[in-house]
Amino acid sequence: MESQDTTPRLELNGPVPDFEAVTTHGKLRLSEWNKDKWVILFSHPADFTPVCTTEFMAFAKIEGELAKRNVALLGNSIDSVHSHIAWVRSIKQLFDVDINFPIIADLDMNVARTFGMLHAASSATAAVRAVFVIDPQRRLRAMIYYPLNLGRNFDEILRVIDGLQTADEHGVACPADWRPGDKVIVPPPATTMAAEERVKDTSLEVTDWYFSKKQL
Repeated sequence: MESQDTTPRLELNGPVPDFEAVTTHGKLRLSEWNKDKWVILFSHPADFTPVCTTEFMAFAKIEGELAKRNVALLGNSIDSVHSHIAWVRSIKQLFDVDINFPIIADLDMNVARTFGMLHAASSATAAVRAVFVIDPQRRLRAMIYYPLNLGRNFDEILRVIDGLQTADEHGVACPADWRPGDKVIVPPPATTMAAEERVKDTSLEVTDWYFSKKQL
C-alpha cells in the first residue's frame, strides 16, 4: 500500500501551516511570533556560502524599510543554530553588517518540507531560495522561488509588500510593473448595469467597462 503525502498544500490566500522551531533568537512558534505583523519567511541553501551571504546583507539593508511596513523577517536553512550564530558573527566581522532577524535551525527539515523549500532536482539536502509573504491573519499572500545560483531581487520583495498592502487598504489591484505612486486598477463591475455606469464614470481613467485606473 502506497504511503500518502500528508504535507499541507500551500495555496495563495490560504492558511499557513504552523510550526515550532529553534532559532538564533530562541524557540518560536509561527502563530505566536509577531502575530500582529506581516512576516517574510525565506530559505537559503546554506550558511557560509557567497550568494547567501550577499542576500543576508541585502535583507539586513531593507529591514528598516520592512519595519516601516510592519513586516518581520524570519530566515531558514538546514544548518545548526551554532552554524547560524558563527555565520552571523562572520558577516559582522567581515562586512560590518548586523543580522538582527532570527534564523531557523531546520536540521530535521520540518519547515523546509512543510513549505516546499526542498526541490529534489536542485538538491536533496539544501533548500532553494524561497520567499513566503504571510499577512497578520497568517494567510499566505505570495510565494517567490529562485534557483540556487541566482540571488534574489530585493526591490521586487519590497514591491510585492507595497502592492499587497495597497490592494488590501484600497480594494484595488496593481498592474504590471506597478510601483508606489503609480495608478492602480479598479476592479471591473459585476453586472451589465454597473458596466454601463462605469463607462460614464468621469472620476476614473476608463479605457473600457472592464479596464479602469485611478490615482490614489
